[in-house]
Amino acid sequence: MRNDREQRRPQRDAHALVFTTAYRRFAPVVLGYLRARGVEDAEAVTQDVFLALYPRLADLTGGIEGMRTLLFSIAHARVVDHHRSRGRSPQLVEYVPDEDLRTTGSAEDALLAAGGGVLAHLAELSDEHREVLALRIVADLSLEATAEVMQRSPGAVKQLQRRALLALRDRIPAREVLA
Repeated sequence: MRNDREQRRPQRDAHALVFTTAYRRFAPVVLGYLRARGVEDAEAVTQDVFLALYPRLADLTGGIEGMRTLLFSIAHARVVDHHRSRGRSPQLVEYVPDEDLRTTGSAEDALLAAGGGVLAHLAELSDEHREVLALRIVADLSLEATAEVMQRSPGAVKQLQRRALLALRDRIPAREVLA
């Protein structure tokens, strides 16, 4: 057992030396590549590229050019991932009220002007009613998952949700529902 550990240590030390050398030589180039490709947090992605390289050092062939090729194939994959995820997420823009040219009021302003709206009515419900509505409607849990969280049977949760919705309906005036 000890002999096996002693044999692995020089290999680990060699991998550490190769990794350190590769990082010092290629990190600035990989960082520049990522910045040129439009990656927003290029420094973090550079670290990710080198973390992905380390476990592959044992199988690396082709010397320095093989390492360069592997590094940039990992970096390219991270660039593709970055742009795919950006394509799926909305572009966030800072809201500047002075530049808002809309002629109608915002939904947020209308809700705030209503004096609390639905949140005020929810606050009037019992804890159990608020909990079941939060789990079923806000968290979008299934009936079974809600039952597990609340430690009740699915039938009991179904009935509790029905009662909570009826209680909420009784508290909201018809003019707020129709608005």
